[in-house]
Amino acid sequence: MKLSKIAERLGGVLEGDGELEIAAVAGLGEATRGDISFLSNPKYAAQVAATKASAVIVPSDWNRSATCSLVRVDNSDQAFAQAAEFFYEAPPKPAPGVHPSAVVDDSVQLDAGVSIGANCTIEAGVAIGENTVVSPNCHIGYKTAIGADCFLYPLVSIREFTEIGDRVIIHNGTVVGSDGFGYAVLDDGLRTKIPQIGKVVIEDDVEIGANVAIDRARFGKTRIGKGTKVDNLVQIAHNVVIGEHSVLCGQSGISGSTTIGSRVILAGQAGLAGHLEVGDGAIVGAQAGVMKDVPPKEFVIGSPAMPHLLAKKMIANMITLPKLKEKVRQLEARLAQSGN
Repeated sequence: MKLSKIAERLGGVLEGDGELEIAAVAGLGEATRGDISFLSNPKYAAQVAATKASAVIVPSDWNRSATCSLVRVDNSDQAFAQAAEFFYEAPPKPAPGVHPSAVVDDSVQLDAGVSIGANCTIEAGVAIGENTVVSPNCHIGYKTAIGADCFLYPLVSIREFTEIGDRVIIHNGTVVGSDGFGYAVLDDGLRTKIPQIGKVVIEDDVEIGANVAIDRARFGKTRIGKGTKVDNLVQIAHNVVIGEHSVLCGQSGISGSTTIGSRVILAGQAGLAGHLEVGDGAIVGAQAGVMKDVPPKEFVIGSPAMPHLLAKKMIANMITLPKLKEKVRQLEARLAQSGN
């Protein structure tokens, strides 16, 4: 594809040779002739001058020199994602219909265009909306409702009574609606299981990564809000409520009955105790251990988690402790000498 055509489709301003043929996308460091790359993080700006890419997508206010052609756009990250689609060969969407090896109860309601793959099990009372794809080896539990235009990748398990909205994507190996981790402790220390009789509700336009576990509510609903994106290997416990358009990064974990607001970011391996509230727009840093409520728009890091400016001061003080210890040792030695 000619660079001029790419710039036109991205709505960008071209600087350089529009006749260049672009065959692929690549990062600045590994790009070669015929590739188009991008810059979104200013800390990689020096790589633009060194890259072997034929062209680079840059922010519209880019003011440094470059040895290759440029495409200026308002949002270079978003534009590069769009450009990548120009060169991505998507696998064909499965054809509508039910594979002969699938086990589908007679009571199941399948709307037009639904595809059920090989070796799937669809239990009684399930309803699946138009054009939804259930890939091979999936299990859909009793009286589950799935909306239109969803895509379930292989080996997804959806337990009974789950409600899933429209345009939801669930990646391989995820389990939705497994029992919450709830036990009563008896006088002798033994634990007996507390019935988990609630459900999971996943709203429209949610994407859930691979090997995610979302527990059903003890009673009521575990809810994932509209537009929220959940990375791989995330644990969402019983009765957790997550607002709209939040992001949960890999290996983060949320304990039971915690409420996450809208447009919240949980960075990788963040851990949240139960029965907490995280306000709208808050950010929880990587590996943070959250043990109390987080106000709206607060940025917390560390374990126990605290406002990031306070945490940075504490870390800086900890780094200087060896010097302080040595200074105290020297002062003690001088005092001991003066006492003689």
